[in-house]
Amino acid sequence: MDRLVHKAKRETRRKYHVRNRLKMRGTHARPRLTVHRSHQHIYVQIIDDHSGTTLVAASTNDKEGRLKYGGNKQAAETIGTRIAEKAKAAGITKIAFDRGCYRYHGRIQVLADAARKAGLEF
Repeated sequence: MDRLVHKAKRETRRKYHVRNRLKMRGTHARPRLTVHRSHQHIYVQIIDDHSGTTLVAASTNDKEGRLKYGGNKQAAETIGTRIAEKAKAAGITKIAFDRGCYRYHGRIQVLADAARKAGLEF
């Protein structure tokens, strides 16, 4: 019974993600900033969907800036400022924010606010 519940949740989350991705595309002028969060870490990428390449990436599990625990709002704020600094160094100032299947609440909201404060324009 327990496996069936987890499978149903996974399928429902996948449906939300696919539905959201149908509405949003990253271009050369405005690449897509996508977020994935787990219980212990948060991962962020800036993707150009036209060419299918990842332009910039940051996470709480990176070698250069690994955090002890990445499942809280302080870690999300750190990653938001880090991705904004990397994006500005790569010449990216405008992005489209793709929250995936996650609600704009908690760590996702803190990450987006930190990226805006550091200079990215949504």
